[in-house]
Amino acid sequence: MATPLSLFETRTNILDRIARRAKLAGRKTEDISLIAVSKQQPDTRIEAMLATGQKTYGENRVQEAQKRWGETFAHKRPELELRLIGPLQSNKVAEACALFDVIETLDREKLAKALVKAVEKTGKLPRLFVQVNTGEEEQKSGILPNALDAFIKTLRTEYDIHPEGLMCIPPAFENYIGQFGGQAPGPHFAFLKTLAERNGITKLSMGMSADFEPAVEFGATHVRVGSALFGARH
Repeated sequence: MATPLSLFETRTNILDRIARRAKLAGRKTEDISLIAVSKQQPDTRIEAMLATGQKTYGENRVQEAQKRWGETFAHKRPELELRLIGPLQSNKVAEACALFDVIETLDREKLAKALVKAVEKTGKLPRLFVQVNTGEEEQKSGILPNALDAFIKTLRTEYDIHPEGLMCIPPAFENYIGQFGGQAPGPHFAFLKTLAERNGITKLSMGMSADFEPAVEFGATHVRVGSALFGARH
């Protein structure tokens, strides 16, 4: 079991790696946010991570997040930023809006309609990222790249929803041959940045434990780190 000290050291190391890569890319470290992916982590590790001063957390499931941040660590919730980074079902939208500060996985019009209805109920619309399936993988959530421009236009004009960022999860490159070939995820990060710039969007959530450093080089404003930060999940 990781101790508070070891988690502090691990987090410091990751922040240092982000800073070094940002410097190489000519970027400001303060423009990049570390999201601690807390899904399925035991309460002891969450408590230890909170003790390091980490303020931003990513969750995959609404129900798990409700228990953790609405019950176990509810006293810490006001000082934190919670981000939903897993797929969102339409019937969970109202609960997600009530709990999360940011939803990173908007990817279909049905979800946009549900968000509008949820705002009427909760009085709150989280900040939104659109998830893009850059590898066009059948098993993965996210809108296809060739449909993104029209989708963002629909969000803005028909629903008055203005996403602040894009998010992607590149294919596991060692097993993938697609439009970019069997390469490291860099081309996917560059592609997402191009899509964002084309649509006047400035924030990019990309890069995870194995590839957050190249993501920083390609312009990530948010990196989602789980196992490299907390250690392997049980």
